[in-house]
Amino acid sequence: MTLFLTEAEVQQLLPMSAALEQIEASFLAQQQAQAVNRPRRRIFLPHASFHYMAAAWSEKEWVGLKAYTVTPAGMQFVVLLFSAAQGNLLAVMEADHLGRIRTGAASGVATKFLARLESSTVGLIGAGRQARTQLEAVACVRKLSVARVYCRDESRRREFSREMQQRLGVAVEPAVTAEEAARSADIVITATNAREPVLRGEWLRPGTHINAIGSNMPNRREMDDAVLVRAGVLTVDSVEQAREEAGDLIQGLPAAGRAWDQLVELREVVAGARPGRRTPEEITLFKSCGLAVWDIAVGGYVYRRALEQGVGHPLPASA
Repeated sequence: MTLFLTEAEVQQLLPMSAALEQIEASFLAQQQAQAVNRPRRRIFLPHASFHYMAAAWSEKEWVGLKAYTVTPAGMQFVVLLFSAAQGNLLAVMEADHLGRIRTGAASGVATKFLARLESSTVGLIGAGRQARTQLEAVACVRKLSVARVYCRDESRRREFSREMQQRLGVAVEPAVTAEEAARSADIVITATNAREPVLRGEWLRPGTHINAIGSNMPNRREMDDAVLVRAGVLTVDSVEQAREEAGDLIQGLPAAGRAWDQLVELREVVAGARPGRRTPEEITLFKSCGLAVWDIAVGGYVYRRALEQGVGHPLPASA
């Protein structure tokens, strides 16, 4: 039986706490050679684009992919989860919420392993689709006193602040500028579609941790060269994928006098194979492009929960 799960059902079954656990476990599985990830591939058409990415987790016997379209009408996401043991299609699930929460959870894991334990203030640049789950995940792994959010639209950042303060029980304040949000922060998050840097290294205090999750195209970047110069630890989710997509690094590493072999994959830090933060004053950076293995990890969790709770809609068997 193949199960179909809607956005609402996925959201019901996937709390952030579970996503954090699954994403951290997926990093360990990769490091232990129990999971395989393949980078995203893109097809560009005149007025649309198609994107797909695949992964497998051998221990769980899950294999599958996420695919999505981008058109003027919006974005549509779906995850296909297969049984690696039997080869059958286990589930088809709408994956907009799934994608946002797994991306947030990955930043939460990075914050857990790289940010100073006493970090309590967040500067968030961006107030869109991804920003909410970014802040939610960080609030799960650090005790926050205040978050300051900036985006270009004043009414949007005020509404975002009201919504997230009510949701998280943490003070969330609109900032007038990106600099104001970043200068006072222990943890800085960039979640934008910027083509030019919105975060400057001169704004960062010693000991800051950065989660940069937007602008995953070679011709776009959220951080200037000075961020890469000042960062002592440069981590990514996948060096292979970052070489193809991370404009911040593709453009910024040469200008900053840094090399690709200086990057550390977060899975190595999570597994204890490589050091993360070395001093309280060190600036740490996690550049996230997004991995298919995260979709499979949380997709498998959602599928199991759906079976346990009787949620979802069986699809008719093929003839």
